Amino acid sequence: MQIGPYHLKNQLIVAPMAGVTDQAFRNLCLRYGAAMAVSEMLSSNPDVWDTEKSRQRMLHAGEDGIRSVQIAGADPELMANAAVVNVQQGAQIIDINMGCPAKKVNRKLAGSALLQDPVQVKAILQAVVAAVDVPVTLKIRTGWAPEHRNGVQIAQIAEDCGIAALAVHGRTRQCMYKGNAEYDTIKAIKKNISIPVIANGDILTPEKALFVLEHTGVDALMIGRGAQGRPWVFREIQHYLETGNKLAPVEVDEKRRVMLEHLKNLYSLYGDYKGIRFARKHVGWYLDQDEQRPFRAEFNRLETVEEQGSMVERYFDEIAQN
Repeated sequence: MQIGPYHLKNQLIVAPMAGVTDQAFRNLCLRYGAAMAVSEMLSSNPDVWDTEKSRQRMLHAGEDGIRSVQIAGADPELMANAAVVNVQQGAQIIDINMGCPAKKVNRKLAGSALLQDPVQVKAILQAVVAAVDVPVTLKIRTGWAPEHRNGVQIAQIAEDCGIAALAVHGRTRQCMYKGNAEYDTIKAIKKNISIPVIANGDILTPEKALFVLEHTGVDALMIGRGAQGRPWVFREIQHYLETGNKLAPVEVDEKRRVMLEHLKNLYSLYGDYKGIRFARKHVGWYLDQDEQRPFRAEFNRLETVEEQGSMVERYFDEIAQN
């Protein structure tokens, strides 16, 4: 798939997820075969850019792969300025968020709330595309509510405004993350526009990935929650798409190495105090459901880097002995 001058090596993209797809996570997914990883959402409000959280999200030094940075907001001028600033910081693609269902975002009439206002959607897209000389992509949902699925209309506006590629989550804002993603709207969007379309939502297995590609006819897949604690899902899906065969489950030793490396990179990125707290949720995702509760209860009480590393090592030593 092509996005502006950038040719993606395959059809698999890491979805932007606030508090998850930081540089440590993105680089790990890229190493396991994702063609591109989109950064965490960054507010277009310059008043918050000097916060530690925003500074972390604007960090691109040492970034692997194509640097795609997602911005969110409702004001065309602020969005255009945010795009310019992030390109100056090293962004190679600007992604616009019109898919986030979070209340704190929607209260500002940003994220998926914008799907209610096609006129404002057009104004924002035109402003951002005109402001930068890098490709601009867009992420949306299928609509605001099940009875208001206007994804095709928004997609056509996006194409007319010069958007280079469109990612679509198969739920409306009202659905949040409940129920099952639906792909018929994504299929209709693909049929009605000529720019690349990327399907997102509930793509957790290689089999589901193949189904979504075949059902919708999209150009690529965007994987979010399916990669939490499973960065190797990109390798598994790509192998299945290429061969029709499933890879064997990840070996215990590899899982150990990945978890420990991920923890090390979180500490390096955030410092020990914040890194320890981010590590808690990531480690929980790496564990099987039946393992999570007792391990996490103890792990979440640990307050030092050394304690966290030792507990992960002990966990895998016990598995090796069984």
